[in-house]
Amino acid sequence: MTRLRRRELLGSVGAALSMPLVLRPGTARAQTGRLSTLDMPSQRMPLKLDDTVAEGYRRDVLVRWGDRVTYDAAVWSPYEPTPSAAATQFGWDARICGMVVPPIAADGVPRALLAVAHPWVEPILAFPDGRDRPGVSAMMQGASLLNIARQGGRWTVVDGGYQSRRLTAGTLCRMSGPAAGAVGGLVQGLLGPTGGCATPWGTILLGEGDPMPWLARLAGLDQRFSQPNRFGWVAELDPLDPGALPCKRTALGRFPHADLAASSTRDGRAAIYMADAGPGNFLFRFLSDGPGAERDALDRGEMSVAQMSGSRLRWLPLPRDPALLFDPTEAARALGATGFDLPSGLVVDPGNGVLYMACRGRARVPQAPPGQRPVGGSGGGMGMVLEVAPDGGDHASSTGTANILLVGGSPEAHLAPLARSWPTAPASVSVDGAGRLWVGSDHRGRPLDTPDVLFGVDTAGQGRGLALPIYAAPIGAAIGGSAMTPDGTTLF
Repeated sequence: MTRLRRRELLGSVGAALSMPLVLRPGTARAQTGRLSTLDMPSQRMPLKLDDTVAEGYRRDVLVRWGDRVTYDAAVWSPYEPTPSAAATQFGWDARICGMVVPPIAADGVPRALLAVAHPWVEPILAFPDGRDRPGVSAMMQGASLLNIARQGGRWTVVDGGYQSRRLTAGTLCRMSGPAAGAVGGLVQGLLGPTGGCATPWGTILLGEGDPMPWLARLAGLDQRFSQPNRFGWVAELDPLDPGALPCKRTALGRFPHADLAASSTRDGRAAIYMADAGPGNFLFRFLSDGPGAERDALDRGEMSVAQMSGSRLRWLPLPRDPALLFDPTEAARALGATGFDLPSGLVVDPGNGVLYMACRGRARVPQAPPGQRPVGGSGGGMGMVLEVAPDGGDHASSTGTANILLVGGSPEAHLAPLARSWPTAPASVSVDGAGRLWVGSDHRGRPLDTPDVLFGVDTAGQGRGLALPIYAAPIGAAIGGSAMTPDGTTLF
């Protein structure tokens, strides 16, 4: 009855929940570890007020807006929200950024740390009277780190988990790297993280998006929000240490981050890929000077930007100038970097070393010089998923190839009769242990005849590039990322 009353209360407030779900296969065929796309049933996902789960799967709710995150979290009260309460509860809006799986403990219980970003707060939905409360919004946004465990056959958030924490506009962060001296050693606040990833060395990266909308919104709260150079960076933190300060790594540049992906070069250096959500829509890469597992390895290295020529990709190094790090997009434009078609999601498959990039696409592509026109942006496209393979399989390589894995649009256009629902505006992408992609769409409120859907996509074999729908969100909701457990049986 508690859940029923809570849903009724939310309905009367007119609020939309943001909540990670748990998808589990419910048939023996789905538990074999390989999706076997050509044998999977396909259906057209209906556009409706409730969600839809494909045959052979079942879903649970993992966590909801307002649920407890910290051990001292206040009871959720949508009619009387306060900054102090919001700073302890699961935030508004949700995008899964990554998952860190620690070694199995002596009790044998599977556990993980799930990182979820909260990029935005919509006042008309989040507050009873529809009017913004900047102090509360500042604490609803940010990120949540959740202790999760599998007990009794299902995954749940560990109530009062030791490592569970919230990151908000009040979180103290350390500044490091070449441009830190111009900003200061410590700053307060993580603003509007829009994407992130887990790294091979066990940390979490969170990329702040364009800070300007948040700075304008929070200007009356504190003087620090009048200093834009404190925000718009990539923050790194150790999710297993609840006392660790997030560290904003200035060597990775300040620009609106859409998403991040991390890997290692053949000689052990860190390779960080970053999608630019600004007007340039560039793809950046950072290579550390030393081993990625070293402390503060992301403070020293080289930034470069992708340039395309046909299917060939070349990384163009940016000058090592600390002043340039405050806006590397101008230097990228001057070098003739290629703009992509609204890059939104990134992931590196550790199995084959390929970088996958989901591009949402746009209806109208701005005019630009040939070398800077969005890849695949012909004016009216519905996005695509690109695969970028470094030459020699080494992420330190200065060249590579880029191919289109799938193009957004209608299934009829792609001669895929099995896929009666097809990705339009793919925005998030993750990979599981079998090398399968999970692609989520985000229509950004565009009126279409299909909902936003999570698709399973094989990258090899007979089903390569065929997107099969697994889960459809309700009207008004998008797919905010995904993460698969190591055993391949549960998808968040």
